[in-house]
Amino acid sequence: MNDKDNNDRKKPGQNNTLQTVVFILVAVVVTFFLVTVLPSKISQRATTTIPYTDFMRMVDEGKVSSVVIKDSNIKIKLKSEYDNRKENDFFSPKDYETIRVDQDENLINRLYDAGVKVERERQDSTSIILSLITFVFPFVAVLLFMNFMMRRMGGGGIMGVGKSNAKVYLQKKTGVTFKDVAGEDEAKESLTEIVDFLHNPAKFTKIGAKLPKGALLVGPPGTGKTLLAKAVAGEAKVPFFSLSGSDFVEMFVGVGASRVRDLFKQAQEAAPCIIFIDEIDAIGKSRDSKYGGNDEREQTLNQLLSEMDGFDSSKGLLVLGATNRPEILDPALLRPGRFDRRVIVERPDLKGRVSILKVHSKDVRMDETVDLDAIGLATSGAVGSDLANMINEAAILAVKHGRKAVSQKDLFEAVEVVLVGKEKKDRVLNQKERRIVSYHEVGHALIAALQKNSEPVQKITIVPRTMGALGYVMYVPEEETYLKSKEELEDRLVGLFGGRAAEEIVFGSVTTGAANDIEKATSIARAMVTQYGMSDKFGLMGLATVEDKYLTGRTVMECGDDTATEVDTEVMNMLKSAYKTAKEMLYENREIMDKIAAFLIEKETITGQEFMKIFRKEKGIPEPVKEVKAILV
Repeated sequence: MNDKDNNDRKKPGQNNTLQTVVFILVAVVVTFFLVTVLPSKISQRATTTIPYTDFMRMVDEGKVSSVVIKDSNIKIKLKSEYDNRKENDFFSPKDYETIRVDQDENLINRLYDAGVKVERERQDSTSIILSLITFVFPFVAVLLFMNFMMRRMGGGGIMGVGKSNAKVYLQKKTGVTFKDVAGEDEAKESLTEIVDFLHNPAKFTKIGAKLPKGALLVGPPGTGKTLLAKAVAGEAKVPFFSLSGSDFVEMFVGVGASRVRDLFKQAQEAAPCIIFIDEIDAIGKSRDSKYGGNDEREQTLNQLLSEMDGFDSSKGLLVLGATNRPEILDPALLRPGRFDRRVIVERPDLKGRVSILKVHSKDVRMDETVDLDAIGLATSGAVGSDLANMINEAAILAVKHGRKAVSQKDLFEAVEVVLVGKEKKDRVLNQKERRIVSYHEVGHALIAALQKNSEPVQKITIVPRTMGALGYVMYVPEEETYLKSKEELEDRLVGLFGGRAAEEIVFGSVTTGAANDIEKATSIARAMVTQYGMSDKFGLMGLATVEDKYLTGRTVMECGDDTATEVDTEVMNMLKSAYKTAKEMLYENREIMDKIAAFLIEKETITGQEFMKIFRKEKGIPEPVKEVKAILV
């Protein structure tokens, strides 16, 4: 074991030395090219070589102005009247040269008689030293330039290409504790044990327990995985090394592995501490050829596995990873002894969303109308980052409207801004489009009011939004549910087709406005058939699996082509049945739909209360009596 550890300790130095030698050799080659080869090529282009006999004829004819006699050749310069070349043309040769003939003893006399200026040039030791100096300075310049470029690419320079960037991200204090994290009670509970171990390791080691080497935070984007990791370090009051998986990826082979070694070396020196690798799937992707091979990434992963096996957890070194793609991680990374725990950071429930809203609104001035519970109900499916953005948008809207505190109206408007975008004031619908959009949205709302399994309508508007919606209906559930019955999903399909059905009943034709409704309805119907076992034809047969659970939620069919065709037929029949039901319901309530649509065209935006008031009046349903709480004096 000791021999292995010693060998591992030698590897980083050996790799760095080899890389340094390679870079110096590259610098030598580049410098040699710049100093020797390139000037030589330029000189050849600027000089024309002529035979010695032509040179003597030019001397006898009086065309030569001057010559420079060297050890092996003679440089010739013609008189201006005999040189017809362009002076400013870079590519045209400016001088001539010829081979020196030592047997020509009369050369000097002939040149003297012709009035040619003669110079003699010899190579001495001074020129050799000068040549060396002219090589050294470019070499140093090339080396410095390569070092600068390596640093710009994050390599740590020529002498530290394999150095980790973790020092840059080392935080002695994160400034974040569990008080700053809301809505993830289960995740906090799991991580609290780790913090307790870092505080009181003796309490656990006494009974024989060992600190988990690693914990993997898994969940959709924006749920607070990074915040939780910082909170763990803040609670434990230990140094926090924070890096992204992409920080290990480099264009040079072996650099990622070297950086992993350097990171763990730094962390062991700073122990007890926490290493946090965000988006760990960048280096932890499965080595299965299905996901595409990459030697550099696999080397980095192998080194990470080796380092996690090698360090002593009793010293208080903990590795936290975060990802929203756990299905593509290598199984060797997930086994006990490496990432011992998988902490699920899910989308918050109603209680969690309200807690998150309270955390983010504690420094925001709110008026007495604010009801965070209602906002929590209206934001089902939202993650922590969405809720934080909503609070901030509400504060901006309050300032925009000249208010000194955020109201409930600002919060609901902020919810709409985040979900469907801002109002498009520059897009004005013509009268025909206003009628179509109005009937479309009323169709949705009217079916929701007629069904017993639908969510209550909060708002109807035909004001276009920046995310593409020409109008929409906002629903707010009375309570949050986690299961959907077959009847509820069937009613949902009918409600989604309410807009298209209204268009066909009133105008006798359909538009492109129902594209999103059709997409959602198809997705629900397909899930009912392939995943939920709600089809009479296929029964309890599972026909699809979910990939990228925390990202796209994309499904992959697990059946033959013939079965897939039958699934499409079954989905189509379900959608046709839902559309037929929607049309029948709206035909029966055509007068109510006309009155509500006319009211919406006039007002552009109506509340759920206004909508239900008209609906109850036309249906002859009495208004609900508000409960009056008795006050004891």
